Amino acid sequence: MKKLLTGAATAIALALSAPAFAASHADSSVKLQLQWVTQAQFAGYYVALEKGYYEEEGLEVEILPGGPDIAPPQVLAGGGADAMLNWMPSALAAREKGLPVVNIAQPFKSSGLMLTCWKDTGIEGPQDFKGKTIGVWFFGNEYPFLSWMSQEGISTDGGEDGVTVLKQGFNVDPLIQRQADCISTMTYNEYGQVLDAGVSEDELVTFKYEDMGVATLEDGIYVLEENLEDPAFKEKMVKFVRASMKGWKYAEENPDEAAGIVLDYDETGAQTEAHQVRMMGEIAKLTAGSNGALDPADYQRTVDTLLAGGSDPVITAAPEGAYTLEITDEALD
Repeated sequence: MKKLLTGAATAIALALSAPAFAASHADSSVKLQLQWVTQAQFAGYYVALEKGYYEEEGLEVEILPGGPDIAPPQVLAGGGADAMLNWMPSALAAREKGLPVVNIAQPFKSSGLMLTCWKDTGIEGPQDFKGKTIGVWFFGNEYPFLSWMSQEGISTDGGEDGVTVLKQGFNVDPLIQRQADCISTMTYNEYGQVLDAGVSEDELVTFKYEDMGVATLEDGIYVLEENLEDPAFKEKMVKFVRASMKGWKYAEENPDEAAGIVLDYDETGAQTEAHQVRMMGEIAKLTAGSNGALDPADYQRTVDTLLAGGSDPVITAAPEGAYTLEITDEALD
């Protein structure tokens, strides 16, 4: 597992060595670094921008799309953004390695991560993964999988009693081309791509991390701890979170319109209406039940999952100060 974590650790090391050129906290600008490209996964923020919710709070918000070569913790550390979206395993691993990121809000209540496998491989449960090749995303997205395999007592070094980890690109080709027996998919994105490729649901078996008891929190809003010492910055984040959650609730209730707004902001032209509408429908299931405040029980479940990595856990000790409820307490009051 340590070999697999090297890339992420290097990115964090680079981030820590980067000088922080943060904008003045007293101004009204907020730069948000997304975890991935412009898509309905981030609809709430685009809705808040389009509907003027940020403007109503006196904020000028710039949404920075992510991509395969962009590590949000690195951008945040270098002062390129005021806030970032990140999966909690990635954020907590970064924090343990010395980058003091803090969760200030958690719009996503549930995890959309799952493994999608060919049924004809004979895989019926996790123990059937042994001897198989499994596609896994990196850049911090690998932590939930590595933690799960560690809990199952399955090596990630290959061989008959372990799994061979295929460093998966952000597409479904390894499954379609039979380079992997299983691949990582999100309920709202890649699973639909597999079906779009002409595969029927009957040919697949899926394992949702949520159902397997190893779900960890995704798409939280994180800032640097030192910035929270500035009252002006805290006030700005209160306004940002309040407007963002207003955007998320609107997106949940108006998924088709939200998908359309996302398409309007997609400068690449790569997204299609059908795909974004389907994605927004699935995303709404993940944000449902969250008012933006982090549930300490969900946080603890994530920490427990990451610590349960046997001899090589994702994090080695329970984090301290990794989240604050102060921002949402004020924003949602």
